[in-house]
Amino acid sequence: MKKKFISKNKKPKIKKTKIFFFFVMIFSSFLITIKCLSKIHLPYQNKELVTFLIENNNPFIVNSKSNYSYFHQIMTKLIDLDLSKPLSILDSNYKGLTKRVIKKEKVEKVSKEKVLKEPIIYLYNSHDTEEYKASSFAEYSVMPTVKLSNYVLKEELEKVGLNVLIEETTISSVRSSLGLNYAGSYKASRVLMEEAKKNNPSLKYFIDLHRDSISYDKTTLNYNDKNYAKLLFLVGLENPNYIENLEFTDKISKTINEKVPGLSKGIYKKQGAGVNGVYNQDFSNRTILIEIGGPENTIDEVYETLLVLSEALSEVIKSDQN
Repeated sequence: MKKKFISKNKKPKIKKTKIFFFFVMIFSSFLITIKCLSKIHLPYQNKELVTFLIENNNPFIVNSKSNYSYFHQIMTKLIDLDLSKPLSILDSNYKGLTKRVIKKEKVEKVSKEKVLKEPIIYLYNSHDTEEYKASSFAEYSVMPTVKLSNYVLKEELEKVGLNVLIEETTISSVRSSLGLNYAGSYKASRVLMEEAKKNNPSLKYFIDLHRDSISYDKTTLNYNDKNYAKLLFLVGLENPNYIENLEFTDKISKTINEKVPGLSKGIYKKQGAGVNGVYNQDFSNRTILIEIGGPENTIDEVYETLLVLSEALSEVIKSDQN
């Protein structure tokens, strides 16, 4: 019996077809998975925080870029989710909010720039890598650090007319240029403070935001069914003019506790061997250091505290200016 003649060219075609269908299956599975993830319900304690994250495209949220690859553009259209912009995950749950914000920003951009010319408050972080409890990617798409607090506080203070300058230069870059290790962080932030004051003579209030390192039960307060990250103020007593800083800090601490009893743990006074003792508070009699929450606090809890802190700061600062 004669054997059937099998063309040698057919075998490769069969293999190519299998490989093609295999990749189609993988690609389809990938699209379906991403599409499902984009529809996950976002857990949050308050809607204001979610709105803030959508409205403020800052260094903690991946910035959008105008020039994407052809592949990236196709993927964005197919799954209705921009892989380079975590905000699109939020927008898939709060449809249209991002677009409305963009339009609003375009209208208000010019008028806002005219009003906010001379900042009086300088927000910075001597330890700018201190982090809070990590959120999942689907929750906020940000890694919450103390630097995020600056942006929340800035927005709240500027709502009541107090102009704010945020330090965006990283402390590590300054330490590196000066040949300093982590212990030299306050020397690095001092350089930035001096530069900021030189460029903005209107600055009067210098606020260094930190995060404590103790356990959750010691850094958290539940009040009226809300969780807050507790505050602790720190004043160095080795500054010869520390009394004025101490009095100013005490006013803020007491004002906070009038609003939410127990939210401020008071003032930790530091001096002696093995501690800094100054914390750049000799730079101005209106320099304060605040520790907000600890490593196990969520950004929601920190946010609730920042709302109260902003109210207290605005009241004390406005009173101080009169």
